[in-house]
Amino acid sequence: MSDTTPPEPLDPAPDGAPDADGPFAGALDPLLHQPLRTQIAAYLVGRGEATFSELKRVLQCTDGNLDAHLKKLLAADYLAQARQGGGARPQTTYALTTTGRDAFAAYLAHLQKLFNLTPSAAPEPGAGLLARPRTA
Repeated sequence: MSDTTPPEPLDPAPDGAPDADGPFAGALDPLLHQPLRTQIAAYLVGRGEATFSELKRVLQCTDGNLDAHLKKLLAADYLAQARQGGGARPQTTYALTTTGRDAFAAYLAHLQKLFNLTPSAAPEPGAGLLARPRTA
């Protein structure tokens, strides 16, 4: 027979208030917690920069949807944009700013804390979400 005892709940602070240093201190960044914006940031972390057309193709979204989410990231200074080339169709490229990279790193760190609350979902010690795969 297997042990199916659920994990112990987290103890609240003695006064019943949330623990200011606990794993739920601070919320996930609502700007990055939207799935398409998370994907945009993750893609740009790995790629460095990308054109609107590339983002649309890779993330498989519509022009309007991508444009709306890029505008929100630009307004928060998470993204920088640059227009390249002249002529009839200049290309707009997007890249994460330092603010955007820092926000994405904090978002991933917060998720890591939440993952570590569940023993069955916790990664091996020393292996974070961004750990490189082991090679033979």
